[in-house]
Amino acid sequence: MKKNERFVITINRELGSGGRTVGRILAEKLSVPYYDKVLSKALEEKFDLSHRQIEDLKGKNRSWWEEIKRVLVLGEGAANSSEYYDEDNNRFVTSEAVLKAEREILQNIASEESCVIAGRSAFFAMNENPNHLSVLIQASMDHRLKRVMAKQGLTEKEAKKVIKMVDETREEYMKNNAHTSRYDTRNYDLVIRMDGKTEEEAANVILAYIG
Repeated sequence: MKKNERFVITINRELGSGGRTVGRILAEKLSVPYYDKVLSKALEEKFDLSHRQIEDLKGKNRSWWEEIKRVLVLGEGAANSSEYYDEDNNRFVTSEAVLKAEREILQNIASEESCVIAGRSAFFAMNENPNHLSVLIQASMDHRLKRVMAKQGLTEKEAKKVIKMVDETREEYMKNNAHTSRYDTRNYDLVIRMDGKTEEEAANVILAYIG
């Protein structure tokens, strides 16, 4: 990746790894915009659906607390919806349609400015960008459990349930819509394991890789 030309860095991450924070710190260090949930507004307007409906279709790309409440309160079955029926307009909006729109939005952003984008579909949306760096942020289950438990005050059992459900749903979403696995390291230029690292140290690893 060439820093002196327009570039895009995508951050895919496991829940509880700290990847979202890594992306934010990296963007600050590079003095470029950081995009994460701001994409939801554009999707809401395009499909005339609420934020909740869009996030349902995207397959659980929500805040941690929304993730937790959904799994613990609604149960696993509520997380598997791949379409939404819009009664007002008598139509179905599918997760495939949302993925396509999200990809177009991301590509438009990357065509106009250098940026850092966090999200499981970003690396797929940018796979044809000639100046794209794809990063995966991972951590051991112990690291992830401790982070989720500390951040949201969950028991170990509750945190395990949330992580398991989120991992399975995100993987299914990518396989069904992008036809690849989010764990396939061939999708990434750099894979970082967060155990023993702070978020800033991880951001510095990416900066060192860029050179």
